[in-house]
Amino acid sequence: MSKIVPTLAQLYCNFFGHDFKVSKTVTNHIHEYQCARCRMEMTDTANGFLARLTPKFKETNDYLAQIHKKRRQRNYASVS
Repeated sequence: MSKIVPTLAQLYCNFFGHDFKVSKTVTNHIHEYQCARCRMEMTDTANGFLARLTPKFKETNDYLAQIHKKRRQRNYASVS
């Protein structure tokens, strides 16, 4: 069984903490984040916490982004 050796960036983040930057805005309240050092990806959850960006969260965020985009277009068209 092989051991997974953490990278220097992962060790740095484990010791000092992550440096998350917004990588994608899904809606006004939901964002995807990526650590500038180790590239770990996180997202906002329904209860306001951060969770790892799993394929399921990625799929959910993509679907929410489509809904949000359609609503913005519909609201903008009705105002104009």
